[in-house]
Amino acid sequence: MILRNFVKLFQKISLCAFNLIQKESSNKFQEMRVMQIPLKILTVAGCRPPVSWSSFCKQTVYNAYTIFVSLLLFTFMLPQFMDIILNVANPNEFTDTLYVMLAMIMACCKMFSLVINRKNIEILTNALIEKPFKPVELDEIKIRQKFDSIIQTNTIIYTVMIEGTCGCMTLTSLFTDLRKGDLAYREWIPYEYSSNIMYYIIYFRQLISLTAASVVNVACDCLICGLLLHIYCQIEILECRLKKCLRDQGNLSECVYQHNHIYKFAYMVNDKFKFIIAVQFMVSTLVVCSNLYQLAKITISAEYIPLILYTFCMTFQILIYCWYGNEIKLKSNQLSAEIFGMDWINLDKKVKENLIMIMNRSLKPIEFSSAHILTVNLESFTKLLKTSYSAYSILRSM
Repeated sequence: MILRNFVKLFQKISLCAFNLIQKESSNKFQEMRVMQIPLKILTVAGCRPPVSWSSFCKQTVYNAYTIFVSLLLFTFMLPQFMDIILNVANPNEFTDTLYVMLAMIMACCKMFSLVINRKNIEILTNALIEKPFKPVELDEIKIRQKFDSIIQTNTIIYTVMIEGTCGCMTLTSLFTDLRKGDLAYREWIPYEYSSNIMYYIIYFRQLISLTAASVVNVACDCLICGLLLHIYCQIEILECRLKKCLRDQGNLSECVYQHNHIYKFAYMVNDKFKFIIAVQFMVSTLVVCSNLYQLAKITISAEYIPLILYTFCMTFQILIYCWYGNEIKLKSNQLSAEIFGMDWINLDKKVKENLIMIMNRSLKPIEFSSAHILTVNLESFTKLLKTSYSAYSILRSM
């Protein structure tokens, strides 16, 4: 008898301790900001001031830093554009300038879009830690933690890949161009730079600008792909809540509310970043075409490896957009089938009406588009590769 009472007391204490731990972990998770690493890279790129820098002086310093990074990008992109207009005389010279100039144009567009969307980025990230997106119970927290872990891992791998390629291009130039006294990349320069001081200033300005462009690209790509993954995460959390509501005979009005907000959130992400996605599609097509032409005409040398890595990175940039856009489309379209497979037959009329409302909404999947021209999915990625190869064939025949 005493042993039985002791076991019951132990079970009650264990249950209280478990509920307390679950509540504390839930509170800590709710206070945690989402997408920590992508937001930090945004800060390094000059696109998002640190949260702690709220004073006027610190805001002014960071705005000056943003202007400095923007000038690095613009003062490299413009001379290359002028070089194509004024100096280029044949297809070889054209492609030599084009592939880097396009990357700089894309970095300038991304920088501009991220800076003007500073407030929207804060609105989007804050929405993920507020109702109805905020995870409440332990199983929902585990789903969020799983996707946060995926985002952090993807960001680290992508950053290493892009910055590693940038470092390889820089080292190759240091061991080849610098020894010959050539610039790392072609550009139009309206003044004499044969003196040592001017040559080194221009040369290292090119390398620093290229590095800044790579950081801006990483920041933008990781932010957008992180938001896409969180949309996928919210659909999984919604499925989890629907199953619990049906099991417990609960009210589905909050699930309908969450489903509606997922669509609104996805529409806002697409609306604010559709210009970037459109530029990424066009630039990736032209860069892949240009680099294929260059790879076809050069022999295996020190310049060969950086060009291959650069081509792979540009292709991978648009692939991650298309991959996650395609996954969200499939997941949102699959929701109606998931609901139909649940145990809904014995539910009351009001619950069934809410389920039908969610199913009808999910019949139109969440799709991301690039300026309402191309949808962001794997089919569009295949079309991009075909278009690049077709343009390369035309350029080669000319």
